Amino acid sequence: MIQPFKIGYIDLLCKNIEEMESYYVNIMGLSLVQTDENKTRYLSTGLDHHNVTLTPSNQSSLMRIGFQISSECDLKKENKRLKNLGIISEIKTNSRPGISELLELKDPDGFIIQLYTNIEMPAPHFKEKGIAPNKLGHIALGSVNPAKSVSFYNKILNFKITDKIGERANFITCNSDHHVINVCNLGKLIGMPVVYHIAFELRDASHQYKSLDILQKNNIKVLWGPTRHTAGHNIAAYHHDPDGNVVELFIEMDQVLPNGIFEPRPWHEELPMKSKQWTDNAAWGTSYAQTIFDYALQKYKN
Repeated sequence: MIQPFKIGYIDLLCKNIEEMESYYVNIMGLSLVQTDENKTRYLSTGLDHHNVTLTPSNQSSLMRIGFQISSECDLKKENKRLKNLGIISEIKTNSRPGISELLELKDPDGFIIQLYTNIEMPAPHFKEKGIAPNKLGHIALGSVNPAKSVSFYNKILNFKITDKIGERANFITCNSDHHVINVCNLGKLIGMPVVYHIAFELRDASHQYKSLDILQKNNIKVLWGPTRHTAGHNIAAYHHDPDGNVVELFIEMDQVLPNGIFEPRPWHEELPMKSKQWTDNAAWGTSYAQTIFDYALQKYKN
């Protein structure tokens, strides 16, 4: 059975490749592990061969998402099972650095999904310069058909559904984090699938404050936050990378326990805190309307 346990990497097409490399290396504090013959940059948060890749292009978009799955999973058997379900999939060997074999398929929006059991761990360690996040935490996808997309991740990749925000956002996870994917209706609004935002986990409040100071010193505007969300209860702050992608820096995300409730926190509105449908995503009353969602919407409308 396919059971991802973490988001491993995202592949981004970049219009401003030099600026993007400088931002992710010098400001975000990722380590450049390798540059291939296509001038794709492979960047690591600290352990894996890569967690973010940047490829030169005439467009800015999300190209692929990689999820690591149990080493006990037989990719060839899963490939056959997917084909029996009518899902086009393919086993690829040595198709990207650090991963000898992976299973590739597409979600309903056409985002390429790569599933792999093992990745090289050169362990470049956490950098002392720049933000240096704990990990790539989650990806928010703007879907043209959110219900169909959520059903795919739930039934095919065994993601669990946690919370919803009206008809706007659906939160799903493959581990204990409240969400590893946020499927929102941004793609439906503009008529094509897009990336909504990219999120990195920080260590604590002091790390978040330091990170925002780093952004300020580099003349990068904070778009919204810090603010505490309702769904997930993480404290989040958002800014743009050089290509206009919205990047979230967060701490204190809710953790899902095996019995389906969230590990209790003093700031939870209810105890025990269970999955629910929220009307907004700003627990501190900082209005969500005309903020981060609109920034992403403006990028693609322009």
